[in-house]
Amino acid sequence: MRTGKPFLALAVAETLSLAGTRLSTVAIPWMVLTATGSPVLTGLTAMMEMLPYVLAKALGGPLIDRAGAKRVAIICDTASVVVVGLVPFLDFLGMLTVPVLLPLVFAMGVLRGPTDAAKQAMVPDIAALADVPLERVTGVSSAIERLASTVGAAGAGALIGLIGPGQALIVNAATFAAAALVVATGIPGMRPTSELPAALDAPPDEVPSYLDDLREGWRFLRGDAVLVSIVAMVAITNLLDQAYHAVLLPVWTQHAGHGPELLGAMFAACSGASIAGAAIAAVVGERMPRLIVYTVAFLLTGFPRFLVLALDAPLGSVFATLAIAGFASGFLNPILSAVIFERIPRPLTGRVTAMNTALCFALIPFGGLVGGALISTTGLGAAMLLCGLAYLTATLSPLALKSFRGFDKAVA
Repeated sequence: MRTGKPFLALAVAETLSLAGTRLSTVAIPWMVLTATGSPVLTGLTAMMEMLPYVLAKALGGPLIDRAGAKRVAIICDTASVVVVGLVPFLDFLGMLTVPVLLPLVFAMGVLRGPTDAAKQAMVPDIAALADVPLERVTGVSSAIERLASTVGAAGAGALIGLIGPGQALIVNAATFAAAALVVATGIPGMRPTSELPAALDAPPDEVPSYLDDLREGWRFLRGDAVLVSIVAMVAITNLLDQAYHAVLLPVWTQHAGHGPELLGAMFAACSGASIAGAAIAAVVGERMPRLIVYTVAFLLTGFPRFLVLALDAPLGSVFATLAIAGFASGFLNPILSAVIFERIPRPLTGRVTAMNTALCFALIPFGGLVGGALISTTGLGAAMLLCGLAYLTATLSPLALKSFRGFDKAVA
């Protein structure tokens, strides 16, 4: 029997949490950059959130399988309300310095990792309840993610300019609270995947340890050539994207004499255009030639964004390039998510998807540092160009690696 209510609830929860998260990804780097003037410290702050995010996501996979994705999402989102809320509270008291901010940012990453992984692990069950193809669910989810990013980025710029970056995070705390409430009331309790049959190779009467669960997920992931290729390529592009978003673009905006309003508008232009791409992928995703669309979309998404800023092109050209890149990027997550979910046995969903995403994010913590270091040593224009060329090289890998040939083959 079809039921769309859980899918709607998951969509609303993701919209709320992602919009708030996008706000914080604009507000926190801008806060550090304007307070210190240091691209390196700005990159360090970004690393302090993303490093625990990656580790918590990887290590949280077995917890999701054991406790259930819904429970993990509610607990982590609720705890995030307190942690994120401390930033505007301390800022109001005049006590928010960089040494105080860093442990709070670290805690944000620890909580965001498992909750993001838990929401992702719900997708196969939600697709089954709604009786729709995975590409449809992942496409709609991606469109919602892009919409949330657009609203969060555009709102962030205006809100930061109005009340300051620290106080703007009040909205971030509120979105986490609302997301926890929606998940609690709108998504039915689902059987933990560790209770499903044939979850592990262990004998039926033997209870596997948490470490055994992690090893099982790792063994499956490293044995699938397509998943390994995806991890390698996406990890590199994520590193460069983080350098771009956390340091290169904010520094370019500041050097060009603009404020956080323009920074938020540029983020919104890219993510706004991506809504259309994701919506198209949701409608026709199951009929698209995956590898061709994936490769072309990545080529349009990456290098042009860096090149147009390296050349100091007019703002009109910058926004047009960002719109094209955003539209193309909308096709990526629906395709990637469908490929990944199709290849993972249902009992291993939590641990393998969490580990896969964590490995894809493994280099993100260092993206801000790479961006800051490149600007300090080569200058902003050269840093943009070097990152763009590295991005171009990574996005050509599907044409060179034979392992990507299995991209279009569905695995039950």
